[in-house]
Amino acid sequence: MLYVGNAFSLSMLSSLENTVVEFKKISLDEARELVKEKEFISFVGHPSTAEVMSKLLNTEIPANRVPIELKMGDEVLVMSLNQRLPEGKVLGKEELEELVKQGKIQWWLVRVPEIQ
Repeated sequence: MLYVGNAFSLSMLSSLENTVVEFKKISLDEARELVKEKEFISFVGHPSTAEVMSKLLNTEIPANRVPIELKMGDEVLVMSLNQRLPEGKVLGKEELEELVKQGKIQWWLVRVPEIQ
């Protein structure tokens, strides 16, 4: 399954022990192809973030504040800020769009590979 969100947490691996996780920085075009080609579940918690991600990915990314638990073979597409926000700060749509213009957004594909 492909999950789409704006964060990755070790708690997503709670059902897995002694596993390998692969992180690959990808381009926006590669991110667009992923959501175009694969069925996905959004776990984006804030509507403003979902709106900006939808615009960038040319695909509807719904706000869906749910926990996820990854299994072997799952992937996570992560839109990540390459800066730390002040404590408690939630970015609005305009602030996110400004960070995109400044090149402060990165895309990552996180994989939990099947172990043979």
